[in-house]
Amino acid sequence: MLLLPGGDEISDRRPSPMLATASMRAVGRRLARAGRDEGLAAHVVHYRYRGWNGGEAHLAQDATWAADEVVRRYGDVPVCLVGLGMGGRAGLRAGGHEAVNSVLALAPWLPEEDVAAPPEPVKQLVGRQVLIVHGTNDGRTDPELSFRLAARAKKANRDVCRFEVHADGHGLRQYRDEVLALAEDFVMGALFGRVVSRPVRDAFAAPPPLGLRMPLAAGFSPSRR
Repeated sequence: MLLLPGGDEISDRRPSPMLATASMRAVGRRLARAGRDEGLAAHVVHYRYRGWNGGEAHLAQDATWAADEVVRRYGDVPVCLVGLGMGGRAGLRAGGHEAVNSVLALAPWLPEEDVAAPPEPVKQLVGRQVLIVHGTNDGRTDPELSFRLAARAKKANRDVCRFEVHADGHGLRQYRDEVLALAEDFVMGALFGRVVSRPVRDAFAAPPPLGLRMPLAAGFSPSRR
């Protein structure tokens, strides 16, 4: 499992390792603990630059490099990319790596749609399980943009779903326990074949827009299947 912290739209500064790690610490601890008996290895990706930086897509490049490193160190194992904010965009973009079997994008930052520019690509996600989670009151990353990307991805790949966390913001703190439980449910299912909960199964199976605007219920727990 590769954890992809957030970043900036444009910046050539080096990110602070402490700040980057902090943004993914809770989800990393939860998932590493859940997969300990299965041999899950979790690594935080430390970017070269804080920024995506336009066509350079530095964060996605670093995510791809990290997936290469997983293959080099561990061999033929499935990889899940777990990203927050701009890290969510990096995970979605790097999801086409041959070792990646799943992507979890939490409040992904996505660019505004521009008729003069090509849309964010989705074909690289074919064959991967993809879960997007977004708070409806996110003031930093527009949840409508992640819905539109999910809708395009769903046309090419049925294994795409999206959950909405009503009234929550960018950090998904108001329903933190439920978001972490959903992340655990998805990642353990994608990497180790565990049976996921009924809401996740329903979200994958439902046609758009239902499976892309699935509400995350208060008290959600993967043990309630």
